[in-house]
Amino acid sequence: METTNNKTLTTSICQILRPLVRILLRNGISCGSFEEMVRKAYVDEAFAQALRNNSKATISSVSAETGLSRKEVKRLTEVDLSDSKNTEQKYNRAIRVISGWLNDPHYAYEEGNPRALSLDSSEASFANLIKEYSGDIPTKAMLNLLESSNCVEIKDGLVHLVRNAYVPGSDPEEIIRILGKDTNELINTIDHNLTTDEESKWFQRKVSNPRVPIDALPAFKEFSRKRSQALLEELDTWLSQNEADKGTDSRYVSLSVYYYEQDTKEV
Repeated sequence: METTNNKTLTTSICQILRPLVRILLRNGISCGSFEEMVRKAYVDEAFAQALRNNSKATISSVSAETGLSRKEVKRLTEVDLSDSKNTEQKYNRAIRVISGWLNDPHYAYEEGNPRALSLDSSEASFANLIKEYSGDIPTKAMLNLLESSNCVEIKDGLVHLVRNAYVPGSDPEEIIRILGKDTNELINTIDHNLTTDEESKWFQRKVSNPRVPIDALPAFKEFSRKRSQALLEELDTWLSQNEADKGTDSRYVSLSVYYYEQDTKEV
């Protein structure tokens, strides 16, 4: 059984790596650099796993578990490969700003019907919205971010929300950041479902069909886009209405929807 599982796992890992490597190649990341990331991930996760299991991890124990030398493990514990979290924070805060704009009665006529906001001349202004929902990101910086992603436009001195979802447009760094964040969440969900009992599994579903006519794709894309956006807005409203007060025990949750298509010959 273990051999069969390992073969299946190897096949699955290769399926994950191919599109990832495509992105790495396109962005000039060498195989050597990727190997360094993998080694670092092995070491960090070995220490983190020991912490979750309430056991003590040492350089020697992590070396034995990962197959890396003790010298290499020690070196990797001192290496920081991560970039600043500023971009990820911008992504999360932009979502919070739009959610507040759609759901907070100070900034919306009713749920899902946002007001046009003055920049800073009234209580229910864009500046106050940013202050309330984006923390310490300056108003101008958030305005530029939302403008660059075609979420807002300014008419007659008022800021209008014209797109109810923040999706980075021409900023590839942010899109790459989302690659890490969203893929991480999906794999963690799958890992959770692999290791927990049936009643504790998290929701993970998809629909697919290998025989969709080419000329029907535009109609399905539009149908799925509208239905998915409506569902996500409904879920976002529920989350906003049930958000915990500061200081209250809480958890981060997310639910994602994505579209994918592939030539049937390649399936």
